[in-house]
Amino acid sequence: MGQFINYRVALEEKQPERILYLAVPIGVYRKFFMLPFAQTVISRFEIILIIYDPIGEVILEWKN
Repeated sequence: MGQFINYRVALEEKQPERILYLAVPIGVYRKFFMLPFAQTVISRFEIILIIYDPIGEVILEWKN
């Protein structure tokens, strides 16, 4: 998530109208992004997640 935040800050300087999303595979979401620490970071930095199934190649959920 640190790299994502750095990239978002850089993008805001060049193209502030664009919205950056963080796409994560479902397995990583379940193992890491559901942890309380990760949820706090997601909330504090208002990270929009796209959770996808890499095998089925489908988006499972968008989380604002």
